[in-house]
Amino acid sequence: MYSREIVDETTSLRRRVPIHASGRRHHGKRHARAIGTEHVARGPYCPRCSEEGLDEEAYAYLLGLYLGDGYIGAISKGVSYLSIACCDTWPGLIEECEKAMARVFPKSVFKVHREGCTEVKATSKHWPCVFPQHGPGRKHERRIVLEPWQRRIVDEHTGPFVRGLIHSDGSRLTNRVRKKLPDGGVRIYAYPRYQFVNVSSDIAGLFTHALDRLDIAWRAHVSRREPRHRNAHIVSISRRDAVARMDDFVGPKY
Repeated sequence: MYSREIVDETTSLRRRVPIHASGRRHHGKRHARAIGTEHVARGPYCPRCSEEGLDEEAYAYLLGLYLGDGYIGAISKGVSYLSIACCDTWPGLIEECEKAMARVFPKSVFKVHREGCTEVKATSKHWPCVFPQHGPGRKHERRIVLEPWQRRIVDEHTGPFVRGLIHSDGSRLTNRVRKKLPDGGVRIYAYPRYQFVNVSSDIAGLFTHALDRLDIAWRAHVSRREPRHRNAHIVSISRRDAVARMDDFVGPKY
C-alpha cells in the first residue's frame, strides 16, 4: 500500500503530463529528469515553490485558523501534515476549514474525529513552505512574525484573516451588564460583542494590527495566570459600530 503522498503525487502528475510520460516516471527519478516531468510534478504541491501561486483569500482565512488552532506535524521521509482542530459544536466551521485547505493546497483533505472536536488534515512535504511559522515548541513559546509575502496577503485580504482568527480562538457573545436604578431596582443591559483570546502576544498583536487596518475599535487586557507564560491576551470589540462592521464579514460561528 502506497503512502497518501505518493498516491496524490501520481494522480496529480497523470493529469498534467501525457500517459506515456507518467508511466516512465515510475521507473525512477532519472527518467523523470530526462523528460522534464519532475518540475511539472512539483507544481501542484507547493504554491510557494511553483509558479501556480496561492489562492490568497483562502490562504488568509486558513492562516488565521492555523495561528489559532493549527499545527504541523511530521510523518516520515520529509512528509508532514497540517491539522486544524475544529469544535464539533460548529459543523459549518469544519466544512469551511476543509474547503479552505483544499483551495490553498490541491491535496486530499480528510477528517479525524476526536472527543469533542474534529481534526481537518492534509499531508504534504511542503506545508512548512506555506506556513513558515512552524517550528519546535508551542506557538506562544516562540516568536510569531509574518514573512513579507504573508503580510502582503494579510494586508490585501484582512477580513478573511480576521475571520479565521475569530473562528479559531474567538467568539461572538452577548454581554450583560446589571445597573442599579435610583429607585433601587436593577436594569440589565445586553449587547453583542466579539472576543479573541490567545496566550501568544505576537498572535494577539497580529489580530489587533488587522483590526486597525479595518478601522475597527478594540480594547485589550491581559488575564494573569500561572505559570506566567500562560497569561491570556484578551481582545474585545464591543462598540456598536465596530460589532456591526465585524458582522459584515465574520458573524457568529455556525
